[in-house]
Amino acid sequence: MRDDIVCPALAEHADAIDAIIRAAFVDTEFGYQGEAELVRALDADGDALVSIIMCREQEILGHLLFSRMNVEADGRTLSAAALGPVSVLPKFQGQGIGTGLIRIGIMILEEKGIDISFVLGHEAYYPRFGYSPDLAARFASPFAGPHFMAMMLDSAAPWPLGGRADYAPAFGRMG
Repeated sequence: MRDDIVCPALAEHADAIDAIIRAAFVDTEFGYQGEAELVRALDADGDALVSIIMCREQEILGHLLFSRMNVEADGRTLSAAALGPVSVLPKFQGQGIGTGLIRIGIMILEEKGIDISFVLGHEAYYPRFGYSPDLAARFASPFAGPHFMAMMLDSAAPWPLGGRADYAPAFGRMG
């Protein structure tokens, strides 16, 4: 990946990002679930917090989005972000592009002072980045279950005792 460049996603990248998301999710066991529409809705609503792309020789290979969340824990509001979707063109999957995007995205969240991040994804994949189903289980959410994970972005911060985690409104409009 030494020739890969990560940069913010811009409006002129929207069609390429849409194509990447559709290609990345069309062959999953669940079929295409509307992830491209979700990304566009989050952006239109102003809830996209971090949107980055990875390019190689002028070709966009992958995209990552973190969106705003409303999270309350232990009687206070936490600054929070939801990871997803992460999309990589199928011919480039398995080359560390998604991993690189996630690691860079997490660093950006830390720089922004975000307290906690959640993801709804594969329980064998996301713990390598620090996501924990045990931490997420402390939060009431419509997405609660084994695929719902969270991580504190300040590793020295104590885990909250409990609370509520709400995704951006666009998630509720998708169906």
